[in-house]
Amino acid sequence: MASTVAATTSVFARSSTALNPNRVHLRFFAPRPCRPLGRFRFLPIRALSSPNGFFNPIEVCVKESVTVPGKLGDCPFSQRVLLTLEEKNLPYDIKLANLANKPEWFLKISPEGKVPVAKLDDKWIADSDIITQLIEEKCPEPPLAAPPEKSSVGSKIFSAFIAFLKSKDPNDGTEQALLTELTAINEYLKENGPFVNGEKISAIDLSLGPKLYHLEIVLDYYKSWSVPESLTFVRNYMESVFSRESFVKTQALREDVIAGWRPKVEV
Repeated sequence: MASTVAATTSVFARSSTALNPNRVHLRFFAPRPCRPLGRFRFLPIRALSSPNGFFNPIEVCVKESVTVPGKLGDCPFSQRVLLTLEEKNLPYDIKLANLANKPEWFLKISPEGKVPVAKLDDKWIADSDIITQLIEEKCPEPPLAAPPEKSSVGSKIFSAFIAFLKSKDPNDGTEQALLTELTAINEYLKENGPFVNGEKISAIDLSLGPKLYHLEIVLDYYKSWSVPESLTFVRNYMESVFSRESFVKTQALREDVIAGWRPKVEV
């Protein structure tokens, strides 16, 4: 029976949010066509094979939780990269970095001390835009790219959210600016949804989703504010993205999101 399974499926290792470096979690799934991602370091102790040869997990360095050691931290840009890997069913190995006390090994691969960074083609690459683009180019199935003309959908929400969060003046227009951006995407999704690129999730959703997740938690906690119920399509969109298995696996703890934004609120 085991040999039959091995002949028809690929076994890949994927780090779970438990993030125990000495434990490898296995799952089965049908192999997808993928261009070589270059050479990567094998996981300790075991080598993983597929019908197309040997594959190794992509190494991704992300922020560590400040509330529960060994858990993912609250960076929405890191989650975007992990979501991309999850949606493409690619194996990856997470390395956690304490950004409050950056270790030497981390500064060697990320001299600016920023996350995420991922090892692609034997090079550590920074910036979630570049990382996700390279992953899409190297492994285009399933496709996550969206038409360029849709890339600006929801692009101003994050900056509007930050401005409103930091605001101390209820009459400075920052709340209305955020509502304007949310209303715009609500109307867009009404005509084009349920996702930004239609029926299937795309790279735009994987970028926007983590930002909306932070918005929902942080504005509720610090301002007792939530997306208005009248914006039905935005709320449904958030629920659809947040409930995906890939999102649940890679999301930060609520406590970490709250702690991560505290410095901006207390300025």
